[in-house]
Amino acid sequence: MTDVHQRDLPGAPSSPGAWDGVTTEPPADSAPQRTPRRGPADPVKALMHRHRDLCERAVDPLEIAAGLEAHGITDRTAARFRHKDVFSLAEEMYARIPHDNDTPHTPTPPTTSRPHTTWLLRTLLPGTTCAATVAALHLTHGRPRLLAATAGTLAVTLSLRAALTRGPLSAQRSGPPGTLIWTCWLLAYAALGDGLLMAAASGGPEALPTTAPNAPWPLTTAPLLTLTISCAPAAWLAHHFATRARNKLTTSRALEDFATSVRPLLLGTVGLFLATVAALLPLTAVLVDEPAPYPQTLTLTAHLFLARLLAIHGFTHAPAVILTATATAQATALVTLFAARLPHCAFLATPVETLIDTWGPGTIPTLTCGTAALALLIHATRKLPRASAHARTATRW
Repeated sequence: MTDVHQRDLPGAPSSPGAWDGVTTEPPADSAPQRTPRRGPADPVKALMHRHRDLCERAVDPLEIAAGLEAHGITDRTAARFRHKDVFSLAEEMYARIPHDNDTPHTPTPPTTSRPHTTWLLRTLLPGTTCAATVAALHLTHGRPRLLAATAGTLAVTLSLRAALTRGPLSAQRSGPPGTLIWTCWLLAYAALGDGLLMAAASGGPEALPTTAPNAPWPLTTAPLLTLTISCAPAAWLAHHFATRARNKLTTSRALEDFATSVRPLLLGTVGLFLATVAALLPLTAVLVDEPAPYPQTLTLTAHLFLARLLAIHGFTHAPAVILTATATAQATALVTLFAARLPHCAFLATPVETLIDTWGPGTIPTLTCGTAALALLIHATRKLPRASAHARTATRW
């Protein structure tokens, strides 16, 4: 009993007694601490972490919705995050982002299409400089005509560059290398190609191109004049399309609804532009006293307008590829006529000569540009109805 009683007595803090033994060991009835179980994973939080840069840059839920769509998230995918569509998912993601103020986000009101005077005047420059160049070509002869053609070509090129680098016709990013060269080829072919094709098929050319209609190598200026004048309506239509699409993006509640509403707008924009070109072409043809080449001009302008419309909204690869293929096909048609003059190579010119004899020299640009325009139209109906194509376009001017 004495030993047991002594063991129960507490010892001094500085002594190696029972007190020290008790304090260094955990109580007998104390259970080991368990780590708390984690709750169910938050899928929206994981998605925000995956697209952190997008969430930090966004100024409204529309940008988040457009960015999610660009990364392949559809309304069906949003259902896995317990949301009926991408727009409601984007609204929750935007609401979770810490902001400087606590005021809730209000939807951006629809904007009206108001062309700016600066870029509207800039788009009138190509038509003005081209008209002055054509007038100089008709009023001069010999060396002065060559100087006028050189100066006019430079002026038209600079004015086109000014119209395409600022305003509604400006692209979000520059296209692949060579796009400018092939575009210049198409414009040059519109003015010189048909005459050179006929001259090459008949064994020429034997002289430089002139504006005379019955010349061996006639210079066709009506398509170029129509194309440069149409820069102004093209810019207005591009601005109108971007603004209307942005407004539809503001009011839409599902990606499919937005795409369904934008496709008719796209087709209407392209159709209105072609109607404008068709109305301008006979006027310019009368001014320069030339026949109006409707098939060549309409297919060329449709090709270039669709390519530019895609580039405006950030899609530059497909237009560049199709542009290169179109210019290559036209160049191949010319090369085969000259290569057929080599010994035992006359068969090379048979396809091109058959087309010329059957439907005329305008068949080559009509087929090449028409096929390219159709391919770009199909591509545009797939790409431009996306919300990601209109996230920032309407606010860049």
